[in-house]
Amino acid sequence: MCDSPPPPSVAARAGVVYPEASARPIPGRTAAPRIGVVTAAFRVPVGTAANPVLDRASFQRLLALGASEDVTVGDHLFSVGDTDPDFFVMEAGAVDIVREATGTSPARTVAQWQAGEFLGEMSMLTGQASLLTARISEAGRVCRVPNATFKQIMSTDGPLSDLLLGTFRARRALLMNAAGRAVEIVGRAASASSMTLRTYATRMELPHRWLDVSTDAGRAALAATGLAEDDLPVVVTQGATIAQATPRLLADAVGLRFRGGADGGDRFDLVVVGAGPAGLAAGIYGASEGLSTLVLDALAPGGQAAASSRIENYLGFPAGLSGAELTELGIVQALKFGVRISAPTGVEGLVSVTDDGADRIRIDLTGGEHVTARAVVVATGARYRRLPLDRWDDFEGGSIFFATTELEGRDCAGKPVAVVGGANSAGQAALFLADLGCTVSLIVRGDSIEVKMSSYLVDRIVAHERITVHTSTDVSALHGGDHLESISLTSSQTGATLDVDANALFCFVGAVPGTSWLTDIAVDDSGFLLTDMDVAAARAASRNAAPAAADRWEVLGRSPLPFETSIPRVFAAGDVRLGSMKRIAAATGEGASAVASVHRAIARD
Repeated sequence: MCDSPPPPSVAARAGVVYPEASARPIPGRTAAPRIGVVTAAFRVPVGTAANPVLDRASFQRLLALGASEDVTVGDHLFSVGDTDPDFFVMEAGAVDIVREATGTSPARTVAQWQAGEFLGEMSMLTGQASLLTARISEAGRVCRVPNATFKQIMSTDGPLSDLLLGTFRARRALLMNAAGRAVEIVGRAASASSMTLRTYATRMELPHRWLDVSTDAGRAALAATGLAEDDLPVVVTQGATIAQATPRLLADAVGLRFRGGADGGDRFDLVVVGAGPAGLAAGIYGASEGLSTLVLDALAPGGQAAASSRIENYLGFPAGLSGAELTELGIVQALKFGVRISAPTGVEGLVSVTDDGADRIRIDLTGGEHVTARAVVVATGARYRRLPLDRWDDFEGGSIFFATTELEGRDCAGKPVAVVGGANSAGQAALFLADLGCTVSLIVRGDSIEVKMSSYLVDRIVAHERITVHTSTDVSALHGGDHLESISLTSSQTGATLDVDANALFCFVGAVPGTSWLTDIAVDDSGFLLTDMDVAAARAASRNAAPAAADRWEVLGRSPLPFETSIPRVFAAGDVRLGSMKRIAAATGEGASAVASVHRAIARD
């Protein structure tokens, strides 16, 4: 146990200019490169969400988790690139949190922690490699809590985990600005690959700075890398420059992608494929009930919900919330209970196997790795369809989008835009864009927007002066050079054509389920997964047509459980499932309910 601490310090301290002496790492840590001269240390005000005042009981609980170590000036508690760092409490002295120098900016101290305070932010839970260095600036003593102990406490000690979670979230918000240059993305604003990277970094709340190569700052950043415009988008991180960067390459560089064991076959109780509302709910309920749980997503958590600018009919949020806010809260809740989240991690297939004499599901990952699980929940959702128009591929990602978040909104605020679709997602998008000063053409193929859209959205859209609704209308052509400039609309009733200005088009039409990676599994004609009663009905129909030998369910001596697919121990939840309601609240309910069936299935082991 650590020694009792001195009273927490509340006095702000001046920054320190480090001498050019070599750093001495404390035992068990690897020395980081010398960081040289840094700016004055920033003290997060004591008593704020990012630096709460700890009462003595809370502080003693933290100290009881670890062991004391003396530290001297220049010691590193953790360094850039470290993964799964230990948790540190300052008993005496001070430590600077430093964003090291890059090719375009000098080193900078983004925070300083003193006696009575603790280190850490959301990367303690996400497993992300550190983007910063923690360097002792005043000799003293720290209490080191092993990473495994820290994570266990987060899932078992409610009051302490609530305190730490609130603090870590507030610190991540500060780091999004203060440490932004730790990751720089350089690209073209109208580039689909650049937008994909920006979307990934934003959804993962990865501190980063976006630099458009058409600006002086962007050109200077690209020149500093020694790369050319053909190499865009470029990502610059501490110690790495990535040409033609992708979310997968960025995730590898910062340690956010799944890292399997040495044998490439990690074992879990539950693997959830897809991290939208249904997948996150399944992960939370699985982990909170004692299952070792891994959640995988091919891009980033949130699914289609993360693309919603405003959700106003979700229980418990009368003022509404954005899809990004809902996703962030879901991720934090999942991490609290010990869920491992990995993105982007593609899944190429799954197959039933026998592992040490027990029935298991093997999940094959992109890149040749695999994991095994006692059960799987498929929550890969559905994606919006594309329109069969010439030049669609030219504009997609730069002028054509399938989401309306702040990221897309910043690029088209105040400009003319078009929204295609007649359900709630399209209505929410139209209102969000109109409130940004855009003139919005809402294009609906049906003869009324009341058919599929909630009445509260219909009333606001009809009353909004910047929204024009075009019913019984299709988009028939796209016009522009490097950017979309206008679109042609054709009436399905009269055949008349109208051109309208549109610097961006937002598409919310139809849905294609994310099941193309699955084989030997029952789906309907559109590819949606059959579950429970639908599986039983399909089996009966098949047998009536041609009686067959005993199938897998007869071997098990049971019928499919609620939410179970035609493959035993593989369940489905959310938009990917035939008969789902296609609403966020319903998806979260299905994810939680599927876990109840998971417990029933694995109880037979």
